[in-house]
Amino acid sequence: MTKKSSIQIQVALDENKVPESIEWTASDSTADRMNKAKAMMVAFWDGADKTALRIDLWTKEMMVDEMADFFYQTMMTMADTYQRATPYADLANDLRTFATDFYKKFEEKLKNQDQ
Repeated sequence: MTKKSSIQIQVALDENKVPESIEWTASDSTADRMNKAKAMMVAFWDGADKTALRIDLWTKEMMVDEMADFFYQTMMTMADTYQRATPYADLANDLRTFATDFYKKFEEKLKNQDQ
């Protein structure tokens, strides 16, 4: 028998269908309650159509600096995953370089705004 696990995501929307809260739990988690999140990205690969299906949501409370951190960390973990899944460490490193450059440019924008 194959073991199955599930992830449950609950999104509360305001009257304009903008996320107010995001909560999630996983069946294999040791947490005894829902976990809160300000943003989420979920991607599925449809092998038949060769397309990525995505769900990207963020709450009203998600700040721009948090979004930059979220994207930077997501790109870095995507690079790690790509390196584990393929023989192309050079391409994974390219993604890491891009993520680092992206974050440096974001920091520069913040610095210029403060002046």
